[in-house]
Amino acid sequence: MGFRVDNPGILTTIQDGGRFGYEKFGVSPSGAMDFISFTQANILADNPNDESALELTIAGATLTFDSECVIAITGADMSPTINGQPCEMYRALKLNPGDVLKLGFVKNLCRSYIAFHGGLDVPQIMASRATAIQNHIGQKLQRGDHIDIRSSDSPVRNFETRAITPTSSLLTPNSIRVILGPQADAFTDEGIENFLSQPYKVSKDFDRMGYRLEGAKIAHKNDCNIISDGMVTGAIQVPGSGQPIIMMSERQTIGGYTKIAVVITADLPLVGQSKEGDILKFKAVSVKEAHEALREVHKGFDDLRASLDTPRANPNASYYRIKVDGRAFNVSVERL
Repeated sequence: MGFRVDNPGILTTIQDGGRFGYEKFGVSPSGAMDFISFTQANILADNPNDESALELTIAGATLTFDSECVIAITGADMSPTINGQPCEMYRALKLNPGDVLKLGFVKNLCRSYIAFHGGLDVPQIMASRATAIQNHIGQKLQRGDHIDIRSSDSPVRNFETRAITPTSSLLTPNSIRVILGPQADAFTDEGIENFLSQPYKVSKDFDRMGYRLEGAKIAHKNDCNIISDGMVTGAIQVPGSGQPIIMMSERQTIGGYTKIAVVITADLPLVGQSKEGDILKFKAVSVKEAHEALREVHKGFDDLRASLDTPRANPNASYYRIKVDGRAFNVSVERL
C-alpha cells in the first residue's frame, strides 16, 4: 500500500543517504542533493536519517494515496496542498486513503523532500534505494507509477508536536566554503583571486550531475588537462574556458580537468538548492574548519531527534500546532 503518481513533476526521484563503495566500477554515490533538508524530513517522519524519500526539483508532483501514512515535507516551498487545502511544511502530516497531495512550482530554493514513515518499498541495488539516472539505476517517477510504503513496527512518536522551524542557512545568501586543491597550484594568482572574490552565476546547465557557473575567468598557468584522477562530490573543475563546474551527487567518478577546490560537505546543500540565475560566492577554509562544520550539522540532527522523540511531559494535555500572524507555535491544553 502506498501512492499513485498522477503527475510526476519535472524531476522526482527516490533518494536515500547514497550508494557508497562502488566508485571503482564507475557508479556515483547519488543520494539527496540537499542532505540537510532530506535528513530533517526523515527525522520528522520518525525514520532513520538515511531512509528513502522523494526528491522533487523545480516543480512538484501530484500523489494519490491508497493507505494511511505519515509524511513530512521539507526544503523548497512548492505550496503543498492536501485535497486542495494548504498543508504545513516541516511537520509530521497524516494522510488517509483517497487523499491527494499536490506540490506546485518552487517559491524559493530548488528542491523539496517528502519522507514517509517506514520508507519507500523499492528494491535495494548495491545496498541503496537511490535513483542514479546517469548510471541507469532506477528512473525518475512517471505518470501512473505506484510506489509502496514499507510498514513500520511502531507509530510515529509525539505526532502532534513533531514540527520544526526551517533551517535559516538555506534561505539566506551565504558564501560557499571550499578547501583549495587538489590542483590549486595549476592556476595563476589572479585566477585564484577571481575565484575567491568574484560572484558566479548558476547557468542553465545544472542538474544532479553538476553545476556549470558563469563569471570571472579562472586562468590556468598552463594547460587545464591532467591525467584523469579520482572525483569527489563538491569538486570544482575548471576546463579551458575558465568557467568552474561543481560536481554533485551523480558526478562521474574520475575527471581529467584541473580542480581548483572542493565544496565542504556541510555546504553542499547550499549548492544543491541553487538554480539558474542564483549567485554563488566562494570562501576558502581549512580542513579543520570543514570537519567542525560537519560535526555541527550532525549535532543538529542529534539534537533535533532528541527534542522530537522526548515523551510529552503531561499525558493529560492535548497538543496542537497553530499559526498566529503567519508564525507557527506548538501549544498544549491541559485537561483539569
